[in-house]
Amino acid sequence: MIVEGRLISHEGERFGQVGINPDTGLIEDVGEYLGTPDIRFYEQLVFPGFVDLHIHAREDAGRKKVHKETFHTMSEAAINGGVVLAGDMPNNDVPPVDDESYEAKEGLAKASLVDVFLYAGIGPGTRPLRREVPYKAYIGAVSRGGPNPYVERLDLHTRDDVEEAVSHYGHRNVSYHCEDSDVLARSAAQMTHEQRRPREAEVMATDFALYLIRKYRQHGKLCHFSIGTHMDRIRRARERYVDVVLEATPHHLYFDTSMLMDKNRLWLQVNSPLRSPDDREALIEGLRYGDIDYLATDHAPHTRDEKLKGISGIPHLDTYGAFTTWLMREHCYTPQDIARVCSYNPGLFAGHFMPVKYGRIEPGYAGSLTVIDMSAPYMVTRENLKTKCGWSPFEGMTFPGSVSCTIVRGKVYRHYTQRH
Repeated sequence: MIVEGRLISHEGERFGQVGINPDTGLIEDVGEYLGTPDIRFYEQLVFPGFVDLHIHAREDAGRKKVHKETFHTMSEAAINGGVVLAGDMPNNDVPPVDDESYEAKEGLAKASLVDVFLYAGIGPGTRPLRREVPYKAYIGAVSRGGPNPYVERLDLHTRDDVEEAVSHYGHRNVSYHCEDSDVLARSAAQMTHEQRRPREAEVMATDFALYLIRKYRQHGKLCHFSIGTHMDRIRRARERYVDVVLEATPHHLYFDTSMLMDKNRLWLQVNSPLRSPDDREALIEGLRYGDIDYLATDHAPHTRDEKLKGISGIPHLDTYGAFTTWLMREHCYTPQDIARVCSYNPGLFAGHFMPVKYGRIEPGYAGSLTVIDMSAPYMVTRENLKTKCGWSPFEGMTFPGSVSCTIVRGKVYRHYTQRH
């Protein structure tokens, strides 16, 4: 199969063709003229397939949360949003904490239409798996959106508990959820969710995570980083050769506390919570200029009834690609910026754990592409969402562009019904 169009990379763009082998699903060749194209994209932007490093597909061996999402419905939402590879987090009812439970969850992930890699959980008494996988550690209470009988498998109640657990994961790739338990406990009686999970909790836990990453020489990642005005902490850590990278989420980039009202407060409840307008602006600049490495959704599908009961988490996979058009149009991100934070950088991260390379339009890489049409605005409605939970914080909003096509390992998914 030959695809023709404006090929975008983190280094620049060119007009050319991509030859994808339909049997292997890999890119075979890239050039100016490989033959008569099967698909042409004229003024649209052809990116290396977008990679979301942080999602919650909800499905596990216990199957108690499949009313929210499954690997299959997650993948439909991912394709809808131009995402071709997703990294699923381990805070399940039956968490993947050892080789057996990890492999069991991998079997469930085969139902996905996009590629998936899994994080293994770090908890009391856990140890690294036999093969190289990414890990997730929770500083602060594990957030699962409701009561969980398996909470003890991942909860680390004190700093000593956290350090003892992660000390066994030296030189491993460890992602951290950063909210200090003591601060959360002291703030539990406050009026609002944002006050109950104050910025101090993330600042203190972030400093602790940086200490752990440096001490145990880990490849560290801070999930859903939200304290944008404290980016200097990360810069100083990197100057001390701390190997740490950052995620930013669509909700922390788009919303802030000044936008909260009674009618949307529960819908926008998330951990870590929304921050100040200054934090939001700093995150936008940090993602643009390289202080933040990845646009990662923290896709957390909960039903509408669950959200109205005060459960934290926001779904984003359906709108991932459309959201990048807001960054380009409203905040002057270049297509190269988007390729860096949505394709190339996350492709490098995933490449440590995947048999196929992502993030470039080059021979040998996955034949997975995300095509963005900046001339076709996308109005978000429930009818054009694929996530099983069936809602989005962006409902009723119109993004300046849309995903016109998602190609997953050579399989073409065109999107016709979302144009407005």
